[in-house]
Amino acid sequence: MGTDSGAVSKRALELPSFIAMDVLEKAHEMERQGINIIHLEVGEPDFDTPVAVRRAAVEAMEKGDTHYTHSKGDYELRCAISEHYRVEYGADVDPERIIVTSGSSPGLFLSFVALLNPGDEVMLSNPHYACYPQFVELADGKPVYVPVREEESFQFVPEEMERYLTARTKSILINSPANPTGTLISDERMAEVARIADARGIHIVSDEIYHGLVYEGRAHSILEYTDKAIVINGFSKLYAMTGWRLGYMIVPPEFARPVQKLGQNLLICANSFVQKAGIAALTSTGEEVAEMKRIYGARRTYMIGRLEKMGFTFKSKPTGAFYLFVNASHIDPDCYRLAFDILRKARVGCTPGVDFGSGGEGYIRFTYANSLEKIKEGMDRLEAYIEAAGKAGG
Repeated sequence: MGTDSGAVSKRALELPSFIAMDVLEKAHEMERQGINIIHLEVGEPDFDTPVAVRRAAVEAMEKGDTHYTHSKGDYELRCAISEHYRVEYGADVDPERIIVTSGSSPGLFLSFVALLNPGDEVMLSNPHYACYPQFVELADGKPVYVPVREEESFQFVPEEMERYLTARTKSILINSPANPTGTLISDERMAEVARIADARGIHIVSDEIYHGLVYEGRAHSILEYTDKAIVINGFSKLYAMTGWRLGYMIVPPEFARPVQKLGQNLLICANSFVQKAGIAALTSTGEEVAEMKRIYGARRTYMIGRLEKMGFTFKSKPTGAFYLFVNASHIDPDCYRLAFDILRKARVGCTPGVDFGSGGEGYIRFTYANSLEKIKEGMDRLEAYIEAAGKAGG
């Protein structure tokens, strides 16, 4: 039987792919052919989920905690999240302002559905996390891309933001520590962005999913600077819980009931026993999380050193998350072609910067969410690839 693409919505047909996943899936095809691949393309912790988290989930299932929870989420978990933000950031967060979601991605989607009327604009940095524009557009909003520069840590320059603000600007999306760049927004810069937003009555959406994974400096929550903000966070990255699908939103009081109703209709609630595991993550994993962070830090230092020896430069060192975003235009200005060539010839998975917007062209993203042994092998393969490319070019 033939296919009828006319039956598929224009929105679904035109949705861009997530190139990092395209690289991963191509790598998996090669592995099925018996080719060994070093995976440095996808930001997924290679650690096991902490023991206390796994035990809490099992205990919850054995006790029968396998039914619907409150649509905002388990109250004990919301209280634990509130306490976490009080201790870490000095933020006073009423548990009634917290909505638990099945991962942080649904939180982003709910945020923009709650914020935007058709045609409203959301300011995004360029480059940015690959999926942000899709969340905005699926909520009938319009992404407005603001170029950012490596020497400014790929973050907004407040005085340059003004020219992109219009009467339709409804939100500014920030991400610190950032994917794909691994950089932080400084205290002073975040305060200035909050001041601009407050002056215009704009809500900031702050993606804080990589909080806790900082190796130099400190990550700041937007709630330290303004109440006119929606925070998105979760458990996937810091607690090595990607497959558990547990996240949360912190919203201003006037958004709590509307977002709750959206959640009731679209999601019902997050998994009940996984929410019990989230409580354990926040309260009983300090030593394991600290050790994971120490190991990430060592990997980061090693990978930066190896890349610099290969001729890559960093105008602003990445200090958070688990990514390095490097300018590779001296090897090939077409980063999409380069990433797949590295995969094919060096057998190393990496993500082309153009996945993260036009501002990422020429860059390659590597993740150090893999063992140091595999990172070393991946860097050896990359070094041999660059040497061969240089000889071929010469």
